[in-house]
Amino acid sequence: MRKATKIRIYPTTEQAAFLNRQFGAVRFCYNTGLRIMSHRYQRHGQSLSAKHDIKKLLPVAKKSRKYGWLKEADSIALQQACRNLDNAFQRFFDPAQKAGYPRFKSQRGKQSSYHCVGIQADGNWIRVPKLGPIKAKVHRKVEGKLKSITLTRTVTGKHYASLLFETEQAAPAPLKDVDAAGVVGLDMGLSHLAIDSTGHKTSNPRFLTQAAANLRRKQKALSRCQKGSRRRSRARLLVAKAHERLTNARNDFQHKLSRQIVDDNQAVIVETLKVRNMMKNTRLAKHIGDASWYALAAKLDYKAMEKGKRLVRIDPWFASSKTCHVCHHKMDAMPLSVRSWKCPACQTHHDRDINAALNIKHQGMIHLKAEGLSVSAHGGSRKSGMSPVAA
Repeated sequence: MRKATKIRIYPTTEQAAFLNRQFGAVRFCYNTGLRIMSHRYQRHGQSLSAKHDIKKLLPVAKKSRKYGWLKEADSIALQQACRNLDNAFQRFFDPAQKAGYPRFKSQRGKQSSYHCVGIQADGNWIRVPKLGPIKAKVHRKVEGKLKSITLTRTVTGKHYASLLFETEQAAPAPLKDVDAAGVVGLDMGLSHLAIDSTGHKTSNPRFLTQAAANLRRKQKALSRCQKGSRRRSRARLLVAKAHERLTNARNDFQHKLSRQIVDDNQAVIVETLKVRNMMKNTRLAKHIGDASWYALAAKLDYKAMEKGKRLVRIDPWFASSKTCHVCHHKMDAMPLSVRSWKCPACQTHHDRDINAALNIKHQGMIHLKAEGLSVSAHGGSRKSGMSPVAA
């Protein structure tokens, strides 16, 4: 079983300068490979492979006088940049992912480098090739074999290291018998971020709305500064720090919420939302982006997998809101302004969100039974936090 942890590192001035040069070399390999591949296709109609053709140019570039400075960086990090470029093109050509054409990496954006050879990590330091021990703050001890270290530098200038360990602990076996009481359906919303099938509603913190005044003030101060000036660089840093605090607050809330949901249930049923299409609504796009439904579902996914529990994604075209969970009568239309409605067939009064969560749960239980799981009304493990693990 592989586990990863992200820690804060504190390089010295010399180490930070070396990391900046290494980040620049990685960025140079990615951008140069993208430029070569685009130019060759536009001029000659030939397609090159970043993982093979571009990577073969690295030893040649290191021997040249013009690009000899690439020898200072870790060779694995430069090769990984070529593999990342190849993955970007694969996502572009994959019709299922609908990714755009790869773009050049900016010098002012997030920087990273990958290392998997000659790496070490201890209680208060880490080591990567061609660099001495870097002071680190390891807040979570993970025992196992260290597989890789990914160094990153944020826009605000903070340095982090993502440590990937391979532990001897076996991955938990997925549950085979699920109690219906341990299955929960989740409906995502804007007024309430998550509504479960038990009727509990989790309010949407609206982090972007709370930080809007601060972001507006600092962004206006940035726009008034002259481009290229020292004051503009300081103002840009203040804006980046404000966005970083906003992102950290949202991630912290979603991590705690997803952990609680996974620990309290055996199976979690969520609806597959077409967020990209929903973002086309100009009146709700900012609020949908602030809610970050996809990130919450991703956190639920890997936390459930870690515990051997189930996360089921149902069909995005399933009409969960306008279908009565009692008699399954389906309404012809139901605008967003309708928050409660009465079923004309069975006369049941429904809360829109709770009714959707119940329908999502019922649809998820059908999926679980189709996968061969035993979903029982009684007799399952009542303590949903206890999941069996493989021997």
